Amino acid sequence: MTDELLVERDGAVATLTLNRPDTLNSLNRPLKEALRDGLAELDGDPTCRAVVLAGAGRAFCVGQDLREHVELLEANDPSPLETVTRHYNPLVLALAGMPKPVIAAVNGMAAGAGAGLAFACDFRIASNRAGFLLAFANVGLTLDSGVSWTLPRLVGQARATALALLAEPISAEAALEMGLVNAVAEPEHVLPSALELAGRLAAGPTAAYAAIKESIAFAASSTLADALAKEGELQRAMGHTADHRNATIAFVNKEKPTFLGR
Repeated sequence: MTDELLVERDGAVATLTLNRPDTLNSLNRPLKEALRDGLAELDGDPTCRAVVLAGAGRAFCVGQDLREHVELLEANDPSPLETVTRHYNPLVLALAGMPKPVIAAVNGMAAGAGAGLAFACDFRIASNRAGFLLAFANVGLTLDSGVSWTLPRLVGQARATALALLAEPISAEAALEMGLVNAVAEPEHVLPSALELAGRLAAGPTAAYAAIKESIAFAASSTLADALAKEGELQRAMGHTADHRNATIAFVNKEKPTFLGR
């Protein structure tokens, strides 16, 4: 736990809460580095089988801390221009490549890189008061935090282009209609709903979930033949897991399987 990032564990579920509510959880360097390190730790922790990403206060995350950004620009510090490769790229890769399910509990506005972090998660549960804003063009910047890769895969290329160029807020209802979020809930139910889903997933075949995520990511930029070969490789590996053996036996015996994640 740090001041900027709160880490809570409930059994196999880990919750990471962006904790700068006074700035709507804008991303300064300490928060970015704490989140990067926290995700890396959970990636390698076999006792963690699902992750929830949340924001403290009334916003999920409004993206880069522009006050910090301007101060560094005025000081001719090169680090503002390097934060994409130093922080955002590793964060998005860690979320998208996490070998366990990741759920974003979007309690309020998710803008810029904050939206990018939510898009990199496997599931997004949003408050009916939440919104999304691709604010990059509004400050004369192009897309970062993986939005150019995640957004077209979520809503299609034409819609992604319009959302990025127009840089207009997207309501929770519109986000649900276009497939940008999986569910919309009352504000007080967003985090409980995300935790409930995380608990359900954590009790499931998490080794298979990791393989499914890897398979889908690989197929996104592969030929059909290569995707089929990857499926075969991963399926062979999953066929040797205790989860597969136990679940098959349970199915034959008409019993509920218990998954161990291996």
